[in-house]
Order: sequence, then structure tokens, then C-alpha cells
Amino acid sequence: MRRRALLAGAAGAGLLVAGCATPRSRSAGTDTPARWSGRLALSVDSTPPQTFAAVFELEGSPERGQLLLTTPLGNTLGALQWTPGEAILRDGNQQRRYASLAELTQAVTGAALPVGALFDWLEGRPAEVPGWRAELSQVPQGRLQATRDAPLPTAQLRLVFDRPAP
Repeated sequence: MRRRALLAGAAGAGLLVAGCATPRSRSAGTDTPARWSGRLALSVDSTPPQTFAAVFELEGSPERGQLLLTTPLGNTLGALQWTPGEAILRDGNQQRRYASLAELTQAVTGAALPVGALFDWLEGRPAEVPGWRAELSQVPQGRLQATRDAPLPTAQLRLVFDRPAP
């Protein structure tokens, strides 16, 4: 709990000073992995309420990828990597393995995040995730919001990123 509070505090400050993000989306018809970066904030309506905020870099695909979470000053909060059937958290000199990406994000942020769906949502494409609703209307302006209604407690995920010029 203390670790989450420290992470949330450090990363929360990051939302105030972090710069813009630049997504480099997958080119149509290529095998180039998608790459996105920006800021994210997560609020979980638990007792007591939990918040988590960080600068993020997301790369890969729903099946195989990496999510790097840092403070605005560049200090690594955690590096999440996943492949089919395994998810790994690298935190300083420690490495922890999880059976799924959902379990890993639950441990790090306090809520199982729909990381696989983020690849579609950041491109403005709907992706069905049980319990989650994504608001995609602001994606062209570099904003994404998703709400988890189930399972309880509810959670709000917000991302801010730059859209490349067409």
C-alpha cells in the first residue's frame, strides 16, 4: 500500500508537469509494432479510494508487448512485458511473473487494466472488454477515457497523448 501511495504521488506530480506524448501507430499492412506514449491516470472507487498516475510508453500488440511506466523525471516505476501465457513486471532489480497481464496490472495499479484494448482505443477503434466502456470521441484530440463498471469497485482510466498530423 505504501508503494502504491509513493508511486501515485510521484506520478501524480507528473501529470502536472509531463510533456505531450507522441503516438506512432502501426502502419497499415506492415508488421511494425504500434507505439504510443503519453500520460495516464487511474482512479479506483475503492475504500479508501486509490489513484495511480504515470507517464507511459506502450509498444507491441495485445498478444506481445511492453508498457513502461515512469515519473516525469524519467524514474522507472515499472516495466511490464507480456507474451501469450506470461506477464512480467520489472521493478528495479526485482522481476515478478504473473499468469496474465490483467493480474499484473491489478498488482501494479489496483485495477486490472484492458491493455490489449488500448491498442484499438488509441487508434479510435472500438474494442469490447467486459465491464469496460471507452469514450472514443476525444481520441482525435489526444484524449481517451474508459470506465470500468464491473467488477466493483468502479474505475476511471484517462490517457492524454498527441495525435500525429495527417
